[in-house]
Amino acid sequence: MAKRGISILKDIEASTVINLLNRAYCDEWLAYYQYFIEAKVIKGLMKDAVISELNLHAADELRHATMISGRIIQLGGTPILHPGEWLTHSNCGYDAPTNPDVRAVLDQAIAGEQCAISTYSGILDIIRDKDIVTYDLVSQILSDEVEHEEDLQSLFDDLKEFIEQFKQA
Repeated sequence: MAKRGISILKDIEASTVINLLNRAYCDEWLAYYQYFIEAKVIKGLMKDAVISELNLHAADELRHATMISGRIIQLGGTPILHPGEWLTHSNCGYDAPTNPDVRAVLDQAIAGEQCAISTYSGILDIIRDKDIVTYDLVSQILSDEVEHEEDLQSLFDDLKEFIEQFKQA
């Protein structure tokens, strides 16, 4: 634990930040797995384009988990060590892709990104002006999550438009 690094926290305990980050860390691992498995089971129109996007997002979620775990350790904490605890500590949970239809998968993925956006926005509200290092890290992740939502929504809209055009033909 870096004592000087922790000393820059203002009006917030490191344990509070660690708890917030551990919950987000669990979310990132669950999001990684959700994207990974969705890319394996998805079926339907435009599935190849969606698979490509899901794989990119999975890599980003794993990168986010790495970033968050590093900050938890800097603050003197320990990232959640057992995958069995991810569900109980997560903010967003896990929605198994029981319906492999591309539209259903995209709906789930968009909902997951919207939850992540809300989670990271909430963390920023709590740590604003209290922990600049975590604030910067979470801001970077939030930017990625907003981009992910846009990417997925664009795919969903393209698919919807394709189906509408097909119906008219």
